[in-house]
Amino acid sequence: MTQREDRFGLQVDQVLVDFVETQALPGTGIDADAFWKGLSDLAAEFDPRIKANLVKRAELQARISEWHRARKGLEFEASSYEDFLHDIGYIVPQGGAFEIETTNVDPEIATIAGPQLVVPITNARYALNAANARWGSLYDALYGTDAIGDLPSGKGYDADRGARVIAWGRSFLDEAVPLASGSWADLDSAALAAAPLSDPEAFIGFTGPQDAPTQIILKNNGLHIFLKLDATTPVGQQDKAGIADIILESALTAIMDCEDSVACVDGTDKVQAYSNWLGLMKGDLVEPVTKGGKTFERKLNDDIAYTGRNGDAGSLKGRVVMLVRNVGELMNNPAILLPDGAEIQESLMDAAVTVLIAKHDLARNGGNSDTGSVYVVKPKMHGPAEVALVNEMFGAVEDMLGLPRDTVKIGIMDEERRTSVNLKECIRAAKSRVAFINTGFLDRTGDEMHTSMEAGPMIRKGEMKGAAWIASYEDRNVDIGLACGLQGRAQIGKGMWAMPDRMADMLDQKVGHVMSGANCAWVPSPTAATLHATHYHKLDVFARQNDIKAGGARGSLADLLTIPTADGVNWSPEDIASEIENNAQGILGYVVRWVDQGVGCSKVPDINNIGLMEDRATCRISSQHLANWLHHGVVSLDEVLAAMQKMAAVVDGQNADDPAYTPMSPGFDGLAFTAACDLVFKGIEQPSGYTEPVLHARRLELKAAAG
Repeated sequence: MTQREDRFGLQVDQVLVDFVETQALPGTGIDADAFWKGLSDLAAEFDPRIKANLVKRAELQARISEWHRARKGLEFEASSYEDFLHDIGYIVPQGGAFEIETTNVDPEIATIAGPQLVVPITNARYALNAANARWGSLYDALYGTDAIGDLPSGKGYDADRGARVIAWGRSFLDEAVPLASGSWADLDSAALAAAPLSDPEAFIGFTGPQDAPTQIILKNNGLHIFLKLDATTPVGQQDKAGIADIILESALTAIMDCEDSVACVDGTDKVQAYSNWLGLMKGDLVEPVTKGGKTFERKLNDDIAYTGRNGDAGSLKGRVVMLVRNVGELMNNPAILLPDGAEIQESLMDAAVTVLIAKHDLARNGGNSDTGSVYVVKPKMHGPAEVALVNEMFGAVEDMLGLPRDTVKIGIMDEERRTSVNLKECIRAAKSRVAFINTGFLDRTGDEMHTSMEAGPMIRKGEMKGAAWIASYEDRNVDIGLACGLQGRAQIGKGMWAMPDRMADMLDQKVGHVMSGANCAWVPSPTAATLHATHYHKLDVFARQNDIKAGGARGSLADLLTIPTADGVNWSPEDIASEIENNAQGILGYVVRWVDQGVGCSKVPDINNIGLMEDRATCRISSQHLANWLHHGVVSLDEVLAAMQKMAAVVDGQNADDPAYTPMSPGFDGLAFTAACDLVFKGIEQPSGYTEPVLHARRLELKAAAG
C-alpha cells in the first residue's frame, strides 16, 4: 500500500512528499505549505477543465468517425469534408496576421541553429551525456561509425582509417572555414600558424599559451570549431599539421523527457524523473560510470575559457541549453489523489514540480538559462483551446511560485492533426510564451490514422513519408512559424533520425531538415549530434528561412487533409504478412521492456534487423496501423495473433542475453504480451490511439504483483 500524507486536501505519496519538501523546495524561497496549497488550488481549477477538453476530443472524434461511416462506399468529397470540419469546430476561424511576443530567449534557441537531443530524464547517464553533448569529437564520430562508408574492424588504431577520417575533416574545414587560398589539406604545422582565413572574423581565439596554443577556435554560421593541436597522439603524429582532433559545437539544446521515452506510472517513478531534473538544474547531478574496468563519476561539463583574437578573455558554455518535456493532458497519476479520491492530472503535477525545480537554475549564474527563462515542451495538445488552457495554467504556476509572467516558455509540438490544421491559432494562443514548434512524424502519423480510422484501410507504414498530407504538414509548419515571427526568437524543429547505427544514411539525408528551414532537428545520440552539426555549417539556416519567406506559402490545407487510404490497392499475401510482422515486432520489442522493466525508450531491431529507436510514438503508429487493417478486413484477428506469437519468439531471441528479461513465449500469457495485444485488438478504443492507458495499466499491475 502506498503511504500518503495529507497536504491541503491532496493525498500525496510519501516518496513525493519527502522529495519535494527535503530536496526540491530548499533554496527556492518557497515553503512547503505555500507549494502544496498552490498545487491544491491549481488542481481544483484546472483538473476539471482539462477533463472537459478530453471530452471534447472524444466528441469530435465520434463525429468524424460517423461522417466517414455514413459515406462508406461513396466517392470521397474533399471540399465537403473540409466544410464539415469547419462546421463542427475541428477547424477554427483563422485570425489576422501577428508575430509572437516572446522575450528573454537564450541564443541557443533563438538565434543559433543546430542539433537537438531528446533523452529519457529517468536515466541519469543519458541525461548527463546529452547535457554535455554541446561539444563532440568529429574524428571519433567519423572513425567509430559507418559515416565514412564502413565500420571500424579490429582493435587498436587503424592508421589507414585514420587517414580517411583526417581527409574527411580537411574537406569539411575547406567548406566551413575556407582559407584565403589553398586547402587545409596542404598545411603543415608551420603553415597552420600563419594561414589566413577567407573570412578573418572566423578566427575567434585559442586556448593555452599564445606561442603554443593547445586549441584554435573558429566559427561558422554561429557554431564553433576547435582544432585540437597535439602532435603526441596517434592522430596528431599522423597529421602533418599536428591536428589531433576537430571538436565541433554539436547539440545546442536537449529535451529532458518526462513523456514518450520514459515509463513513469507512480510516485516512485516520478520522483526518479524529478530528481534527475533537479540535479541538472542545480548543476550537481553525478552518475558513476564503469568503463574498461575503471569507475568514475560523470558530471556536468564546466564552461570553456579561452583567449580571444584581441587578447581578451572569453568563455563558451560547456553544456547545452536544456528544455524539459512535460507529459500531455491525457493521463492521471496515482502519486497524488484529489479530495474526491481521483488521481491528479499528471500534466498539472509536472508543470508545478518541474518549474519549481527550475527555480534553482534561475537563482544561479552560469547555469542553464542566461536569460532567466524556463523551457517546457508540451506534447500532444489538440488545437488552440488546449494551448490556451496550457498557457493559462503556466501563468497560474508562475503566480504560485513567485515568478514573473512568461518566465515559462513553451514548446508546441505539432504532432496532432487538430493542431496542424490550426497551427497559426495555436501559436497565437500562447504568443508571449512560444519558444519552439516542431513537426513529429511519428505521433502525427499515429493521429492521422486514428482520426481517419473509418475512412478506409491505410497505405503501408513505410509509404507514409511519401503521402500528400505529410509534405504539406512539414512545409506548412515552417511557413506558419516564419509568418508568426519565430525567426530569431524561437526554434522551428524537425523530428528524429530513428536509426542510430546508420550514420552514413543520416549524413546523406538529414541535411534535408536544414534545407527545410528548421533551425533545430532531433538526433538520437551525441555522436549523431556531432555529425548532424556538419549540416549547419553547409547551410545558413536563417538565410534559408529568408528564401522560404520570399518564395511564398507552400502546401495547402486541402493537401494536409488528404487521408492516406489505400484505395483500390491489392497487396500480395507476402506484402501483408511482412507488414503485419514488422509492426508486431516493433510493438512487442518495445512493450516487453516497457511493461516488464520500465524502460521507456529502446533500440529495437525491425524485420530487416535494422535497429530503430522505439518510443511510445512509434508504438502508436504500429498499433494503430494494425488496428486499422483489422478493422477493414485486410487481415484477420487470427492472422495478427499468429504474427504476434511468431514475433514474440523472435523478440525473445533478440533479448536472450539479458538476464533481466522474461520471455513471452511459449506461454504468451504474460502482462507484456497481453499489453501488446491490447494495443492492437483494442486500438480503436484508445483515446486518439494513444498507448499510455494500456501501458500504464499493465505496468502498474506488474508492479503491484511484485509488491
